[in-house]
Amino acid sequence: MTVRQHVHVSGRVQGVFYRDTCRRFAEERGVAGWVRNLYNGDVEAVFEGRSDDVAEMARWAAQGPPAAQVTHCTGVAEEPEGLTGFHVLPDAPPGDDPHAV
Repeated sequence: MTVRQHVHVSGRVQGVFYRDTCRRFAEERGVAGWVRNLYNGDVEAVFEGRSDDVAEMARWAAQGPPAAQVTHCTGVAEEPEGLTGFHVLPDAPPGDDPHAV
């Protein structure tokens, strides 16, 4: 069964290879979705895949790579969209945070 989790991560999460590490971790687990930096310094991501793989990605997101210092991570279950592949999206411009949870 495919599930979807939309996460919003705060703390020291930009400039620490968060997005690239997230992409590699997701690809290793066969999880689809995307990750991007937000203008306010946070990171936003969507994970789609098997329930246990998405849960593992959400746990990883709450910790991040070694150089990160995650202070807050929220996740919301959403309806899967049938995403394929995992992508690092361009940074969100100011005021463009329509998916923030």
